[in-house]
Amino acid sequence: MRTQLPPLAIPQAPLIQAVAWMTGTLLSFTLMAIAVRELSGEIHSFQIMLFRSLGALLILLPFVVVMGRAIWRTNSLKLQFGRNFVHFAAQLGWITGVGLLPLAEVFAIEFTAPIWATILAVLFLGERLNRGRIVAVAFGFIGILIILRPGVAAIDHGTLAVLGAAVGFAMTLTITKHMTRTDAPIAILLYMSVIQLPMGIALSAFIWVTPDWLQLFWLFAVGAVGLSAHYCTAKALSIADQTIVVPMDFMRLPLIVVVGLLLYNETAQLPVLIGALVIFAGNYYSIRLENRRRKTIEM
Repeated sequence: MRTQLPPLAIPQAPLIQAVAWMTGTLLSFTLMAIAVRELSGEIHSFQIMLFRSLGALLILLPFVVVMGRAIWRTNSLKLQFGRNFVHFAAQLGWITGVGLLPLAEVFAIEFTAPIWATILAVLFLGERLNRGRIVAVAFGFIGILIILRPGVAAIDHGTLAVLGAAVGFAMTLTITKHMTRTDAPIAILLYMSVIQLPMGIALSAFIWVTPDWLQLFWLFAVGAVGLSAHYCTAKALSIADQTIVVPMDFMRLPLIVVVGLLLYNETAQLPVLIGALVIFAGNYYSIRLENRRRKTIEM
């Protein structure tokens, strides 16, 4: 029998590293929301997506030069295209929501993505629906009902766009989970930029607005922080357990509440905060239960 560390007994140095990487994640997602909000109403979402792909591709270009053909290795080109069509649509929904809703509400609704991912994994990947996942899904639906308050508050197309984006992100997460068994993460990021770039070009041709220098800064910032958010999260998960990383990821909500208040004079509504907390509680319970079962099997 192998000796296992208790779930939260992580050495000090790796824990500090994980906190540092998750700080990068929080800042990246926050800066991305700010950049999109600054562009809203001036630059169309199609153009934002074009520059997101272009900026990410420029960052990845040195890796393409160094790694050569190896970086393009993929087990399923069809899945790459399918994943990126869905992700492109989900990003458009998210950008639409950022321009129309308070930032705190956008982030709170986005936290439902793991719930939709759980449902999709059960339906299409054959994963089993255990007690932890049932609790996560149930709490997720309760949380989203608290946030949206159907019948009490009007559900506008901005809310529906973000909810659709959360489902889309869950679909891409499910596909990515399947693809990472054979494809390197950097290859997935590269194909994301290469496939979505011509999509952005084609759609932007109909609504093109020549950006000024400040808008160019925000446009390329979207691409840079989009990549850094995914990379920082992956690094944190490689160092620390999900039970450490997920609560830190939830800190995106209070951070964006402060940003919304200071920059845009937005006040987060209490139902949004309560609903987000309910969603987080269900997700965290599920993760804790999964980790406890995994560690029991390994012992």
